[in-house]
Amino acid sequence: MNNIAIKSIDEKILALLASILANYIKGGDVVYCYGDLGAGKTTFVRMLLLAMGYSGRVKSPTFSIVEEYDIQEDLIVSHFDLYRIIDKNEVYNLGIADYVDNNSILLIEWPEKGFSGIPDATITINFSIDSELTRNLTIGHYSNDFIVEASNLAPTN
Repeated sequence: MNNIAIKSIDEKILALLASILANYIKGGDVVYCYGDLGAGKTTFVRMLLLAMGYSGRVKSPTFSIVEEYDIQEDLIVSHFDLYRIIDKNEVYNLGIADYVDNNSILLIEWPEKGFSGIPDATITINFSIDSELTRNLTIGHYSNDFIVEASNLAPTN
């Protein structure tokens, strides 16, 4: 997996990054979103879904644990928030691995709470708070082309 770090990005750059990722993400991908509360995970997921063409309301799955979105006739995005998971049996009962196929994409917030009951990531995104209005991201992705394109968003200081 290739990695890139992008520092001090605002919401506008975050939306551009989501648009870039929307061009590379595909069925079968599993995206892990790491970060503290308020770091921007759900905001990024919302931007990614919009960039992929979803036009409905994007809800946080904090209480429902999973929300599903039909992006195209043959593509479903399942957005999981495992923050409230406290026991590995809860993860196994969710059957997250059953969601993975070539017609689905999994976006998993708080994957560290998934114990060993979640599929391996093909993409990882680590969010950290830089300031009230900016975030730092580290992204691991299998596509060198994505990394090159995303690196153009990194501010030049």
